[in-house]
Amino acid sequence: MTSKKKLVFILEDDHNLCAILVRTFEEHGFATESFGLIRNFERRLSQVRPAICLVDMRLPDGEGLDVAVRRLRGENVPVIIISGVWTEVTDRVLGLEMGADDYLIKPFSPREAVARARAVLRRAEGSSGQSSEIATFLGWTVDFGSHKLQEPDGTEVELSTSEVRLLHTLMSMPQRVLTREALMDGDGTSAKAAFDRSIDVRISRLRQKLGEDPRNPRIIKTIYGTGYMFAAKVEWLEGHLS
Repeated sequence: MTSKKKLVFILEDDHNLCAILVRTFEEHGFATESFGLIRNFERRLSQVRPAICLVDMRLPDGEGLDVAVRRLRGENVPVIIISGVWTEVTDRVLGLEMGADDYLIKPFSPREAVARARAVLRRAEGSSGQSSEIATFLGWTVDFGSHKLQEPDGTEVELSTSEVRLLHTLMSMPQRVLTREALMDGDGTSAKAAFDRSIDVRISRLRQKLGEDPRNPRIIKTIYGTGYMFAAKVEWLEGHLS
């Protein structure tokens, strides 16, 4: 019996690029559906849940980033944003800050798109195995299964899939310095680009949700020249294998 193919949605109005991506993903064992307009993408999304989406930032009928934040993050569907070569770096950082799992800059190799999609899917599948894990630190509670971070006063903050993965990695090894490379996949697909400081962006986003002073964080500390350390004591309440 053959396993069911993972479904990839591609929202891209460049017909030539879209056709190449469809062909490459299907050659590598994925099923694909492609869309040139947000309205068609959203209509289909209401019927079928894909494994992952590739979304261009600029589309004829709106902003792809808005789709990634408003629809895909809310449904915990992993998303890779596609940006033009002249897109401002701040736009790409904004995409990561708002919950995108990765990005591609045009022009890029179709095989790179497949490799990055596979890496994002591996991370997402790994985080799904944390469904029964709950941990506490300094009065905070993290439910990795529901993607919820609860403040000491009971207020709940939603975490994106990428934030869950990063926080889980940090909290699994408290009081240990972790390099940026250790916090990436470890498979070499995400750490290759000179711009790729996505870990720094995600750390900053986590600190904001933790109410940290960026100049003097006490929970996630920067170890200059090396990486980051989760400084608080962690208590695992259920499901964690030491």
